[in-house]
Amino acid sequence: MSAHATPVDLGTYGVWISRSDLTADVAAEIERLGYGAIWIGGSPGAELEEVSTALAATSRIAVATGVVNIWGADASSVADSFHRIESRHPGRFLLGIGAGHREANGPQAARPFRAVVDYLDVLDTRGVPRDRRVIAALGPRMLRLSAERAAGSHPYLVTPAFARTAREDFGDRPLLAPEHKVALGPDPERTRETGRRGLRPYLDAGLVNYLSSLRRLGFTDADFEGGGSDALVDALVAQGDPESAAAGLRAYLEAGADHVPVQPLSEDGEPLPTLTRLAPALGLTPRG
Repeated sequence: MSAHATPVDLGTYGVWISRSDLTADVAAEIERLGYGAIWIGGSPGAELEEVSTALAATSRIAVATGVVNIWGADASSVADSFHRIESRHPGRFLLGIGAGHREANGPQAARPFRAVVDYLDVLDTRGVPRDRRVIAALGPRMLRLSAERAAGSHPYLVTPAFARTAREDFGDRPLLAPEHKVALGPDPERTRETGRRGLRPYLDAGLVNYLSSLRRLGFTDADFEGGGSDALVDALVAQGDPESAAAGLRAYLEAGADHVPVQPLSEDGEPLPTLTRLAPALGLTPRG
């Protein structure tokens, strides 16, 4: 595993949170709990306003996008935002980009690889360093691109087996920061149901990139029905008490990942109680 793929200090565990759930207070509490990075999902816009909000509300934690959708955010505008943010909060921002889903982005998204290459070309021209960006990569070709044209990859909806194969295929240098979901609770039926609610939007929409990736990991169409089979939910959502969930997250590090962004799932949709209970089990030390 590489400790030098990017100069941005992500720590070992971060938090993946939708931009709709991220406020200045939430960002500050995530930092206080000891997590190393905040990954902002939900396709932040080209102005990267949520990034600026999170950085302004904190003092040390890294902030990354997980990810900017290349079809909805002009590359030149994103580059301008990167430089503005870097001037105000040097060394704390990692730009994550991705091609999104062809189902949501129309015919133009039929060639995502070429589009990401073109987007990276613009970022190069506009001076966004390669070691300050990552790519949402699932397939071998995009993973290779992330190793060659960026600091590495930020895969979503994967398992430790994915991390192991990616590390074996692409060597020690690229950053590997796979997102993983967590639902805490003593009742496996309830945590699985919470997990299914988190997975259902991706499965019910039949998003080709995720389903193809999961098939490569050995799952079948039967696993995608009804919000996900027990086996699929258990593979994609760490569950149980904080220690059990933490063990599931550590499996990524053992498989070769460098950093794991945790996406908290809960019955009430509140992220902080799960993150608060999980932090000690991950060995995180509160700040301040």
